[in-house]
Amino acid sequence: MKLKLVFVMSIIFCSMIYAQQEPQYSQYMYNMSTVNPAYATGQSGLISTGLLYRRQWTGIEGAPQTANIFANIPMSEKIELSVNYVNDRIGDAIPVNNDYINVDFAYITKISDQTRLSYGLKAGINNFKIDPSGSDVANDPAFADNTSTTQLNIGAGLYLFTNNFYAGISSPNLLPSDIDIDGIGVAQTKTHIYGIAGYVFDFVDEVKLKPSMVIKQVLDSPLTFDLSLNSLIYDKFELGISYRYTDSFIALAGFNITKNLKVGYSYDFSVSDLSGYNNGSHEIVILFNFDLLKFSNKYSSPRFF
Repeated sequence: MKLKLVFVMSIIFCSMIYAQQEPQYSQYMYNMSTVNPAYATGQSGLISTGLLYRRQWTGIEGAPQTANIFANIPMSEKIELSVNYVNDRIGDAIPVNNDYINVDFAYITKISDQTRLSYGLKAGINNFKIDPSGSDVANDPAFADNTSTTQLNIGAGLYLFTNNFYAGISSPNLLPSDIDIDGIGVAQTKTHIYGIAGYVFDFVDEVKLKPSMVIKQVLDSPLTFDLSLNSLIYDKFELGISYRYTDSFIALAGFNITKNLKVGYSYDFSVSDLSGYNNGSHEIVILFNFDLLKFSNKYSSPRFF
């Protein structure tokens, strides 16, 4: 039984090398507070909410699945809050769940008439849980206790933006840690550093283009990045492409159903060593704005970042 337990825990450890790192999104641009706690919409009175679901590497049993519920809440012209709940699940016979609950505080300063700089802080908790209930080790005493643990999360960031440009640097988790269950190390978190930038310009009548990028550096790991080009057509449709370094090509599409309701979808075509073993990754996002202060006339066109 001891040998069997060590084998099972080794499987979990190998699986969690990926999962315990922060979840990745192809449509991160719709909720950039996940990578930078200083992100601000700059639209006082408009509460932006959303629901995102990602199913990664379809066709592989136990591949990651991520759900994200979020809201950006401008409190004033200088203060914005964002709230994020994320459930990240990986594993089949013995699934592993990570639940993240974070609150971001952004303080916005005015540099010029068009340029603002936001300072952000993130605070939250991460709950790590192993669920062996559906496996053949469910009755093993080793899994009776200590199958979950909760950790504190602290992050910080800077975000510079105008009406058509943004750039930022951040670390959503400044507290790297090791996760032990019953004295066995099963996962390790690392500090992530993100750099983001994007620019919106008018291409032709009724068409806007936004080239953007996100750079991610996980300490002690190779640097990776996403390059994206999105278009906004007649303030209604979004089409885009993206490339994640050594990992995938991504197709993105979005539709503004109403001024306050939007739906987006993306599909990742794998180009990594896993390309022959999966059918790609799917991601869908639903966004809704609450115009509490009736500012709809002030914001005549949809926000593109």
